[in-house]
Amino acid sequence: RSFLIHSTYSTDTKSREENKKTIESLYRLSVDIKKIRRLKEWVLLQDVAYVKEIAGILQEMGADETAVANILERCPEAILHTPAEINSQRALWQLVCQNEKQLIKLIEQFPESFFTTEHHENQKANILFLQQLGLKNNIITRFLTSAPSIFYNPVEKNKNVIETLQRNYLSLGGSDANMKIWILKLLSQNPFILLNTSTAIQENLEFLQQNDFTDHEVLQLLSKLKGFIFQLTSTTMQKSMLFSKNVFKCSDQELKQLVLKCPALLYYSVPVLEERLEGLLKEGISVAQIRETPTVLELTTQIVQYRIKKLSALGYDIKGGTLESLNGTKKDFEVNYGKIQSKKERPIFNPVAPIHVED
Repeated sequence: RSFLIHSTYSTDTKSREENKKTIESLYRLSVDIKKIRRLKEWVLLQDVAYVKEIAGILQEMGADETAVANILERCPEAILHTPAEINSQRALWQLVCQNEKQLIKLIEQFPESFFTTEHHENQKANILFLQQLGLKNNIITRFLTSAPSIFYNPVEKNKNVIETLQRNYLSLGGSDANMKIWILKLLSQNPFILLNTSTAIQENLEFLQQNDFTDHEVLQLLSKLKGFIFQLTSTTMQKSMLFSKNVFKCSDQELKQLVLKCPALLYYSVPVLEERLEGLLKEGISVAQIRETPTVLELTTQIVQYRIKKLSALGYDIKGGTLESLNGTKKDFEVNYGKIQSKKERPIFNPVAPIHVED
């Protein structure tokens, strides 16, 4: 985004001097000018800047001196926007923020997202559309800060994607009653779905159906993959499935069951799967064990090595048993690890066994 803003200003910076008025104004606000010179010096070379005005708007919203300085250090291009542009953006974000206290907190954390004003009309139309769809304001604020690019598209494009998802959900056997909940959950998990085209969504769903996944199984995969399936292509999915089929030496039907058990086999590219598989084999784990618990391929090689090391320290031999103890999130693993640890430390004592006392 900084590059886009930069490109709208003169790039002939070598022959130009820093704007002394801008430097002085920033200095008065205790902004680290060296930091700006190092990261975005081009901002200091522009003829027109609105340092006092932008700082004033931020202070009006409740930012103290330190907060203003931090915001301008992290996103110095903010001073190149007119006060009118920033006030429009302020009004826009207030549509989803509870109050200005929350708004200024978000600006402190995500200044670049707030100071991207080029798509103002699209941003506004998309915020209203997402509200009409039923998304809560706290989710929309999360999108504004973590996935701002979804608001830059014309609202018609985003509506088109949602309509495609709704249509496919119903054609795959989903019910009218659950459709809204399904769409909102999918969006909450992965807002970047909106960056896809309706055609790409259609093609990927057709690919799954052509590979004998039933309508119910396709819906299952969509929910498990949190919509990330739409960021793939039929070619990459085909390659990943073929790789898994060769590794596990299984039939098409067995492969389908493995994919349903572990959608990562569909989602990750061949090089990623290859690297993770090699990492497991190096630890002495067999292909048969991986086939039994394919979800272990969702973990990076580093995480697997760390977990095996921790379990080995307890005397737990991963090579001889199931890989379930390696699986899950960090929290899941810690719970399993704790159970194994307490089992190992617990003394073997049978309260009903007879006590042998020497005479």
